[in-house]
Amino acid sequence: MKRTRIVGAVAAAGVLWLGVVAVGLAALMDYDNRPGNPAHAPLQWPAGSRLSRTNEAPTLVMLAHPRCDCTRASLGELAELLAQAQRKPRVLVVFIKPGRVGPAWEQSELWRIASGIPGVTVVRDDEGIEARRFGVETSGQTLLYDVGGRLLFSGGATGSRGKPGNNVGRATLLALLNGEPPPTNSTPVFGCPLFGPADAPEPEGAHAHGD
Repeated sequence: MKRTRIVGAVAAAGVLWLGVVAVGLAALMDYDNRPGNPAHAPLQWPAGSRLSRTNEAPTLVMLAHPRCDCTRASLGELAELLAQAQRKPRVLVVFIKPGRVGPAWEQSELWRIASGIPGVTVVRDDEGIEARRFGVETSGQTLLYDVGGRLLFSGGATGSRGKPGNNVGRATLLALLNGEPPPTNSTPVFGCPLFGPADAPEPEGAHAHGD
């Protein structure tokens, strides 16, 4: 009788443990697939922008938080896109730098990764002025404007949070750059918020945050 109770207790504990694991996995999947706030990007390149656009090729802008680990996947997808694109756009990766952080705060590993992608110009966005000008709230948001400054695409280049691989965003950008009909003109963007508590100065010795 005592042995039966022990076996029953062990079985109950096992069922409880499996339930906890299932709930945890479901929460993780929900987080990975929950997009950030979409951009309210201007349909025409904003006249007041200090970002440099060219009239000779489309201009692609990716706005990013330098401490968002999710954006690593977005940069990887950007590199893959540029390797496959028949028509190379002018590419700007714009990292925000809040006003209350120290010197070189924005020059993280993500900054170095972006700087190493052929054809990419990395830009510092003091106090997120350009991000706000382009209506962007989420790291990894990608905008493609044509040679006349007209918005062609607004969205993300990954299919979920921090996960590389084939996705509609990258396929759409590739189609637009290759002169093919795009499957859509907007996709969800998965990444950290550009503005908020994450922009506070880090304690001495703290690690970069990820969202």
